[in-house]
Amino acid sequence: MSPDLDFESGWLKGFADSLHQLVGAEIRDAVMLGSEELAAGGDGEAVIQWTSRAIGRLEALVDEVRRRQILMRCSCRYPSAALQQVREAYEQEGDIAAAQQVLQDQFEALLRDSLKLEEEFIQEVVGKGWGSAGVRRGSTIIATKIPKSGNLVDYLRETDPLVKRQLYCHCPRVRDALQGPTTISSTYCYCGAGFYKHIWEEVLGQPVQVELLESVLQGDEVCKFAIRLPVDG
Repeated sequence: MSPDLDFESGWLKGFADSLHQLVGAEIRDAVMLGSEELAAGGDGEAVIQWTSRAIGRLEALVDEVRRRQILMRCSCRYPSAALQQVREAYEQEGDIAAAQQVLQDQFEALLRDSLKLEEEFIQEVVGKGWGSAGVRRGSTIIATKIPKSGNLVDYLRETDPLVKRQLYCHCPRVRDALQGPTTISSTYCYCGAGFYKHIWEEVLGQPVQVELLESVLQGDEVCKFAIRLPVDG
């Protein structure tokens, strides 16, 4: 199975399960209409068109709070072993800043050791405040996703705003959509918001709220989220 098809099958199952759990089988079936063909291997444009229609149906049938919750449950997850280290730092220090520091250290290690970035690019990324740790502002953390790892250097060098957005997103649906005529609502980006929700709920042991601030689907150069913390640490 190709990586894209594997992604599609896994994401579609997670989306359907999340719909079923939060709004029931009837709405799940209405939103998921036609998804069987994609799971069997639809082409890129078919995937984009289906996603656009499905998110439109979701917006028409489900209130804003629950549709965000549905999509956040579909997100990729931070590696469990690495997240355990973050949680332990928070529990030992009782300070959110300690957890952020571990996240930052892990992020910079990723840039150096896994992505093999040159120091100038590492400093540029870190200087922008990008990465999982985010930037603390009172009881809120502002987190900016980095560009898809394989495109990161090209993104930093690119000057054309449209091409930058096409290079940016980790999601193959969004990257494809930005190169064609079919648009997808930025509601879809709450899937990405779930990545941060999972991190901070695991670390703090409490619910957190996550809000989309910027998105390449809205014409922004990056995707940025606000994590509303339930405690002062």
